[in-house]
Amino acid sequence: MKYTPRLKQKYQTEVVDSLKGNYKSVMQVPKLVKICLNQGIGSAASDKKQIEAAQNEMTIITGQKAVLTKSKKDISNFKLRKGMPVGVMVTLRGDKMYEFLDRFVTSTIPRVRDFNGISDNGFDGRGNYTMGIKEQIAFQEISIDKINKITGMDITFVTDTDSDTEALALLKELGLPFKKNDAVEKAREEQIEKAREEKRREAEEAARAEAAEEEEKKEADRRAALSQEERDKEDAEAKANEDTDSEENKDNNEESAEADDSENK
Repeated sequence: MKYTPRLKQKYQTEVVDSLKGNYKSVMQVPKLVKICLNQGIGSAASDKKQIEAAQNEMTIITGQKAVLTKSKKDISNFKLRKGMPVGVMVTLRGDKMYEFLDRFVTSTIPRVRDFNGISDNGFDGRGNYTMGIKEQIAFQEISIDKINKITGMDITFVTDTDSDTEALALLKELGLPFKKNDAVEKAREEQIEKAREEKRREAEEAARAEAAEEEEKKEADRRAALSQEERDKEDAEAKANEDTDSEENKDNNEESAEADDSENK
């Protein structure tokens, strides 16, 4: 018996039936043509090991050999020469495309931290949708213990329709979890960001308190190492400085008061 991917079978039996009411012919129902994954390697362009690691990771994620994308021209500011590798990419079609999409929807997206749905702002106006993954460790095929660098990638879903609305309906039927209520999701994102900000502020305050405590301890140790005569001398100098500052502040206040009186007159 021939193997058919679950999502391919779902498209043929459920998705087509669900969407065909909007078209005159069942052949007009949009379909997914290919999925393109692209990852830039940035500053690692001159690091052969990092390039090989990115290529191997992309191959493991997709189950298809990843190819290198190379620079088409020289860019001196980026120390880039024509023909140098700048990224890796894979284009999936057919059964492999549906298998990847199934794994992506059921296991990868739920592993993304603080995930609350994907935005529908990634359409290009021609029925194609692009989204980004910030960390490749979201894919269960990648072990966090075996990677050297956290990197992201872009994933593009290419359909055979020129309408973003039709493409959105198709991708929703295939299981991509688009945000349903922008107001609620926005409030949730703000709440998450507020909690992060509070956590950062608490960490900064704790660090400042620890630094101040450490400074006080050093000062106490320094004072303990001094003789009584040296400590008395430091105390006298500190008191003299305080008195001087106090006199200067008093003089400044008096001058300000006189200036205010003269202005009022």
